[in-house]
Amino acid sequence: MAAFVGRYEHSLDSKGRVILPAKFRTDFERGGYLTEHREGCLALWTPGEFQRQMLAMQEQAAGGRTQRNRARLWAASSHEVEVDRQGRMAIPAHLREFASLEGEVLVHGAIDRVELWNPSGWRDRVAPEERWFLEEE
Repeated sequence: MAAFVGRYEHSLDSKGRVILPAKFRTDFERGGYLTEHREGCLALWTPGEFQRQMLAMQEQAAGGRTQRNRARLWAASSHEVEVDRQGRMAIPAHLREFASLEGEVLVHGAIDRVELWNPSGWRDRVAPEERWFLEEE
């Protein structure tokens, strides 16, 4: 399993593409999968990790109507992507809209995936937890 760490700030170009940090590119040489993710960000999965996520969704879907609908939504919003020679990855319009990606994009490692955030969404939802690092044990 790949382990993604680090935080990078990039911008969408006029074609809705973002540069994937060089540190992450080798894991996506065969492409990857973008999905809507929790709290309004996008998740970029390697093909192998996406397969594991699909199996987990399939198992959860057996749990009832709500779980089936969540699996449907997740699958319907998923998109296979390629990284070009310049390290750019196109983000489909419906995924850009979901994550409110318009100009700047925060790209960061989230251990088993890469997440793409609108920087203000990151500041509102995640950055307040940074105080955790300041707490004494």
